[in-house]
Amino acid sequence: MDKYNIPGVRTFEFTKIIGLENIEFGRNVLIDDFVLIYAKNKIKIGNYVHIACFTSITGGEKFEMGDFSGISQGCRILTGTEDFKFWGFGNPTIDERYRNTERAPICLGRFCLIGANSVILPGVTIGEGATVGACSVVSKNLDPWGIYVGNRKVGERDREGVLKTYERFLHELESGADDKRA
Repeated sequence: MDKYNIPGVRTFEFTKIIGLENIEFGRNVLIDDFVLIYAKNKIKIGNYVHIACFTSITGGEKFEMGDFSGISQGCRILTGTEDFKFWGFGNPTIDERYRNTERAPICLGRFCLIGANSVILPGVTIGEGATVGACSVVSKNLDPWGIYVGNRKVGERDREGVLKTYERFLHELESGADDKRA
C-alpha cells in the first residue's frame, strides 16, 4: 500500500505527513510506517532517501535532506524547540509571545547517515557524508565526511571509497543495469 501516492515516494498505511504541500520530494524515497513529518515550512527531501520507522521531523522551520541520505529508526529532527531556562513558559497551547522558542533550519548533506534514536537540534548542518552514531544528540554543525558520536568526532569516513561507489552506481544506472539491492 502506498498511502500518499506521491510520484517516486513509497509510504505506508501508518506514515503520517502533515503539510504535504510544503514538501518537495526527490525520487526513490522510502518513508516507513510510523514516521511523522509535520511540514509547517518548506521541507526538501532528496533522491534515494530512506526515513525509518518511528522517526519524526517537526518544529516549524525548514529542513533539507540531501540525496542518498538515511535517517534510522526513532530519530527526532527538531527544527524548533522550547528554551525553558530563561523567560519563556508553557507549550504550544500558549501564544508564542510567552514562549521562548528557538526555530532554525536543519540541513543534512548528501550521503549522510543518522544512527537510531538520535536527536538533531535546530540550526544544525550536517556536512556531506557525515555519519552520526546511535543515540546521539547533535547540537552543533558537523564537518563533512566525519564519523560522530553526538558532537564529538571519532573518525573519518572513506570519502574516496563512497564517491567511487557512487560513480559506479551512476554508471550502472545510465547503462540500464538492474538496481541490485541486498
